[in-house]
Amino acid sequence: MYALLNGLSVIEASSFVASPTCGLYLAQMGADVIRIDQIGGGPDFRRWPITPAGDSLYWENLNRAKRSVALDLGRPEGRELLQALVRATGQFVTNFPAKGFLAHDTLAAGRSDLITVRVMGWADGSPALDYTVNNAVGYPLLTGAGPDPVNHVLPAWDLLTGSYAAFALLAALRKRDATGEGGEVRLPLSDVAIGTVANLGSLAEVVTTGADRPRLGNTVFGLFGRDFVTRDGVRTMIVVVTHRQWANLLAALGLGEAIAQVESARGVSFAADDGLRYTHRDALYPLFEAAIGTRDHADLARAFDAGGIVHSAYRTIQQASVDPALVDNNPIFGAAANPSGAVYPAAGAFATLPGMERQPPRPAPRNGEHSEAVLAERLGLGSGTIARLIDSGLVGTTK
Repeated sequence: MYALLNGLSVIEASSFVASPTCGLYLAQMGADVIRIDQIGGGPDFRRWPITPAGDSLYWENLNRAKRSVALDLGRPEGRELLQALVRATGQFVTNFPAKGFLAHDTLAAGRSDLITVRVMGWADGSPALDYTVNNAVGYPLLTGAGPDPVNHVLPAWDLLTGSYAAFALLAALRKRDATGEGGEVRLPLSDVAIGTVANLGSLAEVVTTGADRPRLGNTVFGLFGRDFVTRDGVRTMIVVVTHRQWANLLAALGLGEAIAQVESARGVSFAADDGLRYTHRDALYPLFEAAIGTRDHADLARAFDAGGIVHSAYRTIQQASVDPALVDNNPIFGAAANPSGAVYPAAGAFATLPGMERQPPRPAPRNGEHSEAVLAERLGLGSGTIARLIDSGLVGTTK
């Protein structure tokens, strides 16, 4: 947590990953992010992983440092309260449909400088999820080595979209500061996905070659990079990204003479050409497999670290969770009084800002925890009015 965005308030009406991630990153930098939740929780409020008591660890961590106002959004009066909060605040992040009671034009009719950032599936408004968009842009048929597609478990497009949404909101705020103009930013997962494919050169690759890249298993395209197994059975990934690392890798494994023979036989030099190392991997990999297979992982790790060689053994998340460098000694983690009561390391802001005080991670809100305070602050409602809204079932609280 950092106090960089103090004074910025954002209303968030969202579920699942991309839109809540946007709000999370803004909150971690100091913004007052106010979630508008359905009373009792929205569609992702119990999403797995869950505690034995049924509390969602997923929801609890994607919504840290936010406040929660619980409304009955199934009733017109509840939707009107949400609209009023958006207009009173002036900044809105959502993945609700572009049409309906949260359409930007409807909201902006009462707040002309309103900025809306709307996360979408497809640009035409049709729904999509990270895993279906990933299939649409072709990545499952680039991974693996067999005939079947291989899905990944990381919601990469959701996370990229959430990050881009936070950036887009701040860019729109800068424009509004200069011009006084609001507006809507629409950010489809599909555009983030195919745009990223283009930015990485993959779209240009298939258009110019007329063919898809072959499936390479764990081989890194265009570089010397692959997984190897050590003598003691540890599978480790090794990737060479600089020419110095290549030279140090050969020295660490004692492969200089063997590689020189391959270079002489094929009339090439691997010393300063990533592409040649990749192209001739059929000759190189067996040499490395044999050399690595005679060494224990701990011994190799020391040699690789000394040579600045990029490597990592494959680990489970449970194994990663007890790595002091990743968790216990990592300043992004701290303790928080989680609503679930579960005790575990809580992540705060990822960035380190020298000279600025890093505040500890904050917990996620309980459903409706801040309903009364926000309605009083943002809409100026008195305690009697708020009490009547609660009694009528339009507003939920934790009491």
